[in-house]
Amino acid sequence: MKKILILGAGTGGTIMANKLRKSLERTEWEITIIDFEKTHYYQPGFLFIPFGMYTKKDVIKPKMDFIPVGVNTVFAEIDSIAAEENSVKMKNGDIYKYDYLIIATGTRIVPEETPGMLGELWQKKIFDFYTIDGAIALADFFKTWKGGDLVLNIADMPIKCPVAPLEFVMFADAFFSERGMRDKVNIHYVTPMSGAFTKPRASKILGNLLEEKNINIIPDFYLERVDNENQKIVSYDEREVPFDCLITIPVHKGSEVISRSGLGDDMDFVPTDKFSLRSHKHENIFVIGDASNIPTSKAGSVVHFSADVLFENIHCAIENRPFTASFDGHSNCYIETGHGKGALIDFNYDTEPLPGHFPFPGIGPFGLLKETRMNHYGKLIFRWIYWHILLKGKEMPINSKMDLAGKKLA
Repeated sequence: MKKILILGAGTGGTIMANKLRKSLERTEWEITIIDFEKTHYYQPGFLFIPFGMYTKKDVIKPKMDFIPVGVNTVFAEIDSIAAEENSVKMKNGDIYKYDYLIIATGTRIVPEETPGMLGELWQKKIFDFYTIDGAIALADFFKTWKGGDLVLNIADMPIKCPVAPLEFVMFADAFFSERGMRDKVNIHYVTPMSGAFTKPRASKILGNLLEEKNINIIPDFYLERVDNENQKIVSYDEREVPFDCLITIPVHKGSEVISRSGLGDDMDFVPTDKFSLRSHKHENIFVIGDASNIPTSKAGSVVHFSADVLFENIHCAIENRPFTASFDGHSNCYIETGHGKGALIDFNYDTEPLPGHFPFPGIGPFGLLKETRMNHYGKLIFRWIYWHILLKGKEMPINSKMDLAGKKLA
């Protein structure tokens, strides 16, 4: 038997296991997926937990619920990848050989990279919401918090779901307004970017939204350390922002497996061809999702769209023919703006977010670069789509390539 090995049973790995199982059934190809964690987390749902909209049970399911029959599943800890030997070594000593390897090991937060981040105030007055434990701890904190300076800080880029920090501060504005204490909470959005978002056009519109909600933007702030004693964050150029509650988006890095295997860049992301999704160094290794260094958002939509490209190119590789699919960096993100409304952006490597309708030209039902209730409903509906359609590799009525139809170019 020839072997396809998938490392990681998160969003990307699970989608690929489903797609490949359907197409390679009753062939000479054997598919194995390896992960250490048995629980699948719906990570976009972490945002809702601090504000009491979701609980832990709303965002977790067993990974085995989504891995298809016929795919060998191994729950064990990976030690390293020996790319020159086409094998993966496990911590328990087992070795798995492969003909093709799909790396879907994702990204992780590393708060320990920032001096003082994991100090005495961690999960007391300093929180993250990119982990389930952090989101739950923050929900408990907000239940009795009396107000003060609420500071959200992005330590560095890239991060998972770049719009999530924006959503958080706008949710916070709505949450404290509805509790009758918005006048007691000063919200600060502190970012290393020069504006609210990475794309200039969207950054201007989203920045205006923050200003309308009386959220203070502090740009070009490169975090150097967290001062627990004086409750402030300090940048490399010695600017200081005091806090009563700090919401941190810590430094992100790729998997430690990638680091131990010598396959990553200085942030442990795998150097990957942004069009074919094949490793720059090894022709039989492909990368999907947050594990790669491709220049687009580390977001679930990117995994979804790139999975179609990877699926086609793996078949090209198997059949020894040139790649016929090319990923254009397509990403779209629903952005919760509070009070039952949301925005939506759609972009790729070359095209900034544009106004218009999505996914159907002239019809929508979702509006691009504007606040609507329908966009909010789209965000909520997506959780069902994620569990029942996306993870299972089923078709959706959205092209993997960005479509300019229905968008206003001027």
